[in-house]
Amino acid sequence: MRAVGNEHLSKAEWRERLTAARSAVPIARRVAEASALARFVAGLPPAETVCGYVPFGSEPGSLALLDVLRNAGSRVLLPVVPAEPGPLDWAEYTGSASLAPGRFRGVLEPVGARLGATAVKQATLVLVPALAVDHHGVRLGRGAGFYDRSLGAVSHADLVAIVRDEELVPRLPAEPHDALMTGVLLPGRGFVRLPLARPGV
Repeated sequence: MRAVGNEHLSKAEWRERLTAARSAVPIARRVAEASALARFVAGLPPAETVCGYVPFGSEPGSLALLDVLRNAGSRVLLPVVPAEPGPLDWAEYTGSASLAPGRFRGVLEPVGARLGATAVKQATLVLVPALAVDHHGVRLGRGAGFYDRSLGAVSHADLVAIVRDEELVPRLPAEPHDALMTGVLLPGRGFVRLPLARPGV
């Protein structure tokens, strides 16, 4: 997505544009990107516990990415969306057979024992879904706030958002409660450490 003319967009306007652009991504490109991301995730620093997620719809990624982490020896935890607004619950991913449809249509969740909202503190790597991330680490999510409520408990983990290359943009609207990403995983460039520049530069 071109950055020119986007500086003054609201979060809602960003979401509208990004969602429309994702919907237009051809299936063949999505498959190729998923394969590339699964290769690149193997190059991230080893982590005993990783908090990940199952991508849905036009989100980049795949279950294969989670399996790469498991095969490398990581314990992989996946989010469970709570019935009421609040931080995410977590349960262990042990393969595709451990998943079932969750509260939201099209979203798969682990069916194992619930580990509680504080389980995210066990991770040294948290993979985060996003519509876009800017050069300073500001993440734009879908707006439900589940990750905003969860990532505040994380203090010693890398927060890595998975987005398409054009979804790493110079600047997004930011709020004081935003948890800044420490990196992004891109299908074209692999892992990119953030921030890329000082805020205001």
